[in-house]
Amino acid sequence: MLSKAEIKERRNLLFEEEKKRQRNAIGRIEKIEVKYQSPIEEVILIMNKCISTPTDCAKHVSEGVSKVSALALVDGLPWDMNQPLTSNCELKFLNLLSPENKAVNAAFWRTCSFILGAVVDMAFKPDVTVHLHSFPVPVIKSGSFIYDVYLDLADWIPTDQETRALSAQYMKLVNQHLPLERLETTESLALDIFQDNPIKMAQIPDIAKSNNNKIILYRIGDHIDISKGPFIGNSSLIGCCTITAAHKIPEEENLYRFQGIALPKGIFLNQFAYGILEKRAKKLNTSTSFTQRNNMKEQYSAEIIGRN
Repeated sequence: MLSKAEIKERRNLLFEEEKKRQRNAIGRIEKIEVKYQSPIEEVILIMNKCISTPTDCAKHVSEGVSKVSALALVDGLPWDMNQPLTSNCELKFLNLLSPENKAVNAAFWRTCSFILGAVVDMAFKPDVTVHLHSFPVPVIKSGSFIYDVYLDLADWIPTDQETRALSAQYMKLVNQHLPLERLETTESLALDIFQDNPIKMAQIPDIAKSNNNKIILYRIGDHIDISKGPFIGNSSLIGCCTITAAHKIPEEENLYRFQGIALPKGIFLNQFAYGILEKRAKKLNTSTSFTQRNNMKEQYSAEIIGRN
């Protein structure tokens, strides 16, 4: 059996190989026109088809736009900042300080959950089995972002010191200013990448079936997971963050719901106001019904969507 470090190294090797294969398959580089409407004037950018991303476009516009852009709208539809553009299009950037579209808030919370999974995956000693399960569709009114994780620990209750250590690890990762990479791949490769996680292995076929045999992977640093996205473009856009709780999920063997709260960078609250958010985020988040969990069809392993 491979160690946790070896599993992570293998996953990243497969990710990089597929990323390189897709890049080489593009062949001759074609140009596309990207129409960007600035507050002052309309700008036409000449970019590379299937290579250039909204992040690349933002860098051409200005350093200020590049630093604050969290999500793109391509022909009016949400688009990852690091997802290559495929045709002539109209481009708009959304930021977190004055969001014009609820999609950017959902992308922020989804990204926070994704990073929470990365932190939990690396937090435990090598002799503790950790299998990431999934995280729900962002429900901002719920008061916390979450990730459900299988831990080979019976009735574990984290201490305040342990949740503080998780929060510190979260902020350490965020402060590395890491991009959120996106890669669309096949069911067979996804099964190979996650062969050491029996939960993901069980979820992937249903995900592929509902998505034209495609699996969407995301990576931050050396952590890889599955989600339909979109995510915000860079971890640097996340500000203050606290991991508030880890609740044992009722009627589920060794499944724990990790919860947290975060603010976009540049948004500040006084200690009292932030403390109210932290207190709320400690309560068990029931945005996904536990009693219906086993009857839910997993459309995305990182996006649990219940269907009647």
